[in-house]
Amino acid sequence: MAARGKSGKRRSWFRIITGALMALVCAVLLYQFWLFGLVVWYNYQNPGSSAVMREELSRLQDGNPDFRLKYEWVPYDKINRSLKLAVVASEDSNFTEHDGVEWDAIRKAWEYNQKQEAAGRSKMRGGSTITQQLAKNLFLSSSRSYLRKGQELVLTYMIEHVMSKERILELYLNVAEWGVGVFGAQAAAKHYFNVPAASLGAAQSARLAAMLPNPRFYDSHRNSNYLNSRVYTLTRRMQMVDIP
Repeated sequence: MAARGKSGKRRSWFRIITGALMALVCAVLLYQFWLFGLVVWYNYQNPGSSAVMREELSRLQDGNPDFRLKYEWVPYDKINRSLKLAVVASEDSNFTEHDGVEWDAIRKAWEYNQKQEAAGRSKMRGGSTITQQLAKNLFLSSSRSYLRKGQELVLTYMIEHVMSKERILELYLNVAEWGVGVFGAQAAAKHYFNVPAASLGAAQSARLAAMLPNPRFYDSHRNSNYLNSRVYTLTRRMQMVDIP
């Protein structure tokens, strides 16, 4: 009788654990289906905000409850071509060719960052494509973890499967962070140059693109030597890339 009781308890625990695992798998799958539905939605509808925007607004309102983000949606054809070229040249020169992820770039960035960390340096390199950055900005957050990175990759392939390259770039240019509380090409053009995104010149576009890796820093360090050097480089590279 005692042996049967122990066996029954083991089966009971097995059912509980199996049931919990199945429930977890179902929850994860339902979450992925929900995200896929959002990807389809944003293929046709323009977002009023993004995950990173909401995160940043919450942070800024901790110190100033009345703070409001600078954000204004502008359609693809109202963004100057020079900005599209500059952003692709700066962030993802193979944008029109890859399927969302460049694994070789990720590997090289990881190796570089490992060397930097071992040497005690803080400067890091990213290997994310524009599509990956859109996935993070629109749906996730600026936090760093392997779990978030994994979800970013899943979303990236969803986005590439559903959206055209033009739509991906349009969304990215409209939700990218360009300064403290400044999001999107239209707000950035007005914030830095007092012009609409449609009127940006090549040098202005190159400067905005150069700011993307660290926009909050460059918002208050607009004439750093590195930034000026990067602008010069991008103005030469802009005509060497393709855009949708």
